Amino acid sequence: MHYTLHQLVVYLKVIQKKSITKAAEELHLTQPAVSIQVKKLQEQFDIPLIEVIGRKIHVTEFGQEIGLICQKIVNQMAEIKDKTIAYKGILTGKIKISVVSTGKYVIPFFLTRFSKLYPGIDFTIDVTNKSKVIESLEKNNTDFALVSTIPEKMSINKIELMTNKLFLTRKFNARENSINFNTSDLEKVSLIYREQGSATRQAMERYISSNHIKTKKSIELVSNEAVKQAVIAGLGYSIMPLIGMKNELLNNDIEIVSIPNLPIETQWNLIYLKDKQLSPSSLAYLKFIKENKDAIIHNHFDWYRNF
Repeated sequence: MHYTLHQLVVYLKVIQKKSITKAAEELHLTQPAVSIQVKKLQEQFDIPLIEVIGRKIHVTEFGQEIGLICQKIVNQMAEIKDKTIAYKGILTGKIKISVVSTGKYVIPFFLTRFSKLYPGIDFTIDVTNKSKVIESLEKNNTDFALVSTIPEKMSINKIELMTNKLFLTRKFNARENSINFNTSDLEKVSLIYREQGSATRQAMERYISSNHIKTKKSIELVSNEAVKQAVIAGLGYSIMPLIGMKNELLNNDIEIVSIPNLPIETQWNLIYLKDKQLSPSSLAYLKFIKENKDAIIHNHFDWYRNF
């Protein structure tokens, strides 16, 4: 067999996009050039890689297997490039981090100084709910994940960053000097939840279940920011992470309600698969986090200790 790396790259892009046209656009090639490379690769095999049915590309089972191998080869070529540059003392590359939605208040502070030290390294930050973050990690579609709950049945390494605290909150009320609730009081108010799959939602449901609270009325919203705005508007009460409420607490938009068994405390962790072959840029980032996390927490999250 005499296929080339260029043929593998082109074929991989075609099966990812399921389109000659889209693959050509991304690779900055003409459509005939892409078709020729795929045809030359196909000539190396007796089994079809792709089938065109009604002008649509369908990847065969064999073609999918070859695609997985192509991806490994392309990744290894990128790793060779990274290692070569690293030995020259210049770090470049890409690091992808999947972040649970409330983690967006944390992760930027753990990137800023590193980005200045290594301007050749680019970051892709995917902010979503816990379920999708874990799915991305399982499929090896991300280098690192920032989570407050460690996934079960996954072989991972972790670096503990800082404590995550969740409090019961409501709209600020200047007429009440002391805000003390019993758990039974939660049965009399509207509660605002995050969407299914959110770690904050799961923590709130566990609290309500373990304290045998019969909820009155609930509202479900799809982001922490939406929940926060609903609380500020007076739509109800919610258990929310402290990390995302700094300005609202200081501006008296939101207040914390004292209630038994709160706050809930978990830990922010930067996690990654144990078997993952980390690039030089990812290894440099891990080293940076281990050496600088305490200083970052002190410089940017000292206010956190007051609650």
